[in-house]
Amino acid sequence: MSIDHPPTAATGLDPTVPVTSSPFVRLPDPELEAYADQFLGEVASIPEQRATVGCIIPAYNEAETIAGVLDSLLMQSRLPDVIHVIINNSSDDSVEIASHYAGPQTRMTATGEQSTLIYVHDIGKNPDKKVGALNYGYSLVEHMDFLLGVDGDTTPEPDALEALVDEISSDDRIGGISAIYSIDDSAIEGLMPKLLIAGQRAQFSAFNMQNLLKGRNMAVLGGQFSIFSTAALRDVMRESHQRTPWVSDSEVEDSLLSLQIKSAGYLTKISAKARAHVGGMETLRALDGQQVKWNFGAIDLMWPGQRGDTKGQPLHPNLRLRWFEHLSMVVNIITRLGFLMLLAGSITIDALVFQWYWAIPPIAAVLLNVKVAKSMAFVNRRDYLFGILMFPAEFYMWIRMGHFVRAWLKFFSRQQTDNWAAQAKAERGKGTAFLYPFIALVVFLVISGVVWYQLPIATRSDVLAACWPVLGLITALQTVWMFVKISKRHRGYRA
Repeated sequence: MSIDHPPTAATGLDPTVPVTSSPFVRLPDPELEAYADQFLGEVASIPEQRATVGCIIPAYNEAETIAGVLDSLLMQSRLPDVIHVIINNSSDDSVEIASHYAGPQTRMTATGEQSTLIYVHDIGKNPDKKVGALNYGYSLVEHMDFLLGVDGDTTPEPDALEALVDEISSDDRIGGISAIYSIDDSAIEGLMPKLLIAGQRAQFSAFNMQNLLKGRNMAVLGGQFSIFSTAALRDVMRESHQRTPWVSDSEVEDSLLSLQIKSAGYLTKISAKARAHVGGMETLRALDGQQVKWNFGAIDLMWPGQRGDTKGQPLHPNLRLRWFEHLSMVVNIITRLGFLMLLAGSITIDALVFQWYWAIPPIAAVLLNVKVAKSMAFVNRRDYLFGILMFPAEFYMWIRMGHFVRAWLKFFSRQQTDNWAAQAKAERGKGTAFLYPFIALVVFLVISGVVWYQLPIATRSDVLAACWPVLGLITALQTVWMFVKISKRHRGYRA
């Protein structure tokens, strides 16, 4: 026989207080406010756990720029937890200038006070050059979540690091993210430096936009300002049987590491927001040294077969854009050099008949150049003039064609040259290799002219009749492709 107990005995509540349907006891307002203040205070006292970022700056004779780089890092809305400046093979005042920044640094940012610690390392003579400096820096920050690589002449926008950290932290599949690169031309003086910098700005912009529109998949995580997951770097070393993330097998160490990160199952991305200004080449000599090294390194990675410790990976997904760039350059060489020679040949036999549709390809090129300029986040009047006037862009294209041909000839000749040293020599204003493409072009045209004049008039006429239609077809296809690129929307991205 069950005994029914009154509700007050079961609940222990005061029978004079009515029982409501709510399972919670309602506190008087003053008590609730006091509890809320206590709760919020306890939450605020919990130490914030945020990802750690170790920044490494390999510096080779960067006395003119290293102070600006460190200033820009200390102005970031999110400071790196530690900054290591790795001076290597330098003969200037890089160490002395960087040493003024050594030690703890505290800055007030929008999110409150932040601190970082700057170390300056002079590792002296380093046979592996930049690769050796990068690996030395990695050994100092490998215990951190992310590694930020910054060149000794790169100045990021104030929110660049915060944007990179937010993006790479949002997806564990991402192994590395590169900033959007441009060149600050505000202090450039002289006609030739301005023209070359404008060309490089357009080149960077076109490359950045191609990657942004392809799902933000980045073919090359440039060392200028990129962030890497240290977990991804450890996986690369394990799968590639390397002791260090970067190896000196390739002329383009950043391209090779990007391929390895992708092969390890990670994504390589370009940031949608982070921007950084890199150092540009202001002379033909320096530009030649840089571009030939870049092209040679890309060819070495693209070409099939084993060459020493380097194995070509022609089908690697990160190299598809490289193949497209090289094929596009071949078409540019054919159309430009072919038009020049056929035009001269037609004049020699009084067979030149100008057609109005010859103006369509140059118009398409101008429109495309203007669109490239319009896509820049920091576009200026000089960028628009570079595209609209056509001559500057055309002159820069001929320069790039020379770099392209010289790189391929060096590759097939199997020359054992140190392209790092060649670039450094060129940047110091030494060497005459940059003149070789111009000399070769003149010699080629002279020889072609001599051979042309040895041919009978009838043969010359037959050659022109056969070659003009072929050139016309190639140019028409190239023009159609330019209009396709002009019609593509940028989907809100700015390069």
